[in-house]
Amino acid sequence: MDIAVTGGIGTGKSTVAAMLAAKGGVHLNADAIVHELQQPGNDVFKAMVKHFGEGVVAADGSLDRQAVADIVFGDESQLSKLNELVHPAVRREMHRRREALRGSGKTVICEIPLLVEGRLKQNSADTVADPTPSFDAVVVVVADREIVLSRLEQRGMPRDEALARMSKQASDTQRRAVADYVIDNSGNLDQLAQAVERCWTWLEKAAAESRT
Repeated sequence: MDIAVTGGIGTGKSTVAAMLAAKGGVHLNADAIVHELQQPGNDVFKAMVKHFGEGVVAADGSLDRQAVADIVFGDESQLSKLNELVHPAVRREMHRRREALRGSGKTVICEIPLLVEGRLKQNSADTVADPTPSFDAVVVVVADREIVLSRLEQRGMPRDEALARMSKQASDTQRRAVADYVIDNSGNLDQLAQAVERCWTWLEKAAAESRT
């Protein structure tokens, strides 16, 4: 099966994806792919520097992601441009890796933070010829808003920046609307592990039913 795991910033989707992969899946992380494509010398890196300027290049020559965030999260047009430069390349690379695993019999866990946002754009008047991928199941991770903000603050992200980033993302209502399974990660790690176990059981049952 091809499974998508998505959710808002700070909800714990990376932890959920890793836990699911540990049960017998392969974890493909869209954010990790973004970081790879933004390495110096790569086409995405060059395009970003060309558009945003040398100010987004750190002293060691790498991409200064905080400098990029400072630009785009206060400017809708710049955020749109960033998405235009990055997302198609990420989707192509994710697709390539998924295809390489096709037929392997492995459950592929694709962690895609902006899956719902991509589908919303696809359904809007601004649709471009770059469709979002389809999956056998979509697992959405949610968490209480104040808990999310607390987690982000513990990571060192100022509350106003966290709120700005959250405001640019889909709502939990929009995510739940496309979910085949929802995991609420408002509790502790033990509770999350139990929720992931239930999700994995559900996925195995769904996979078995699809083969009959």
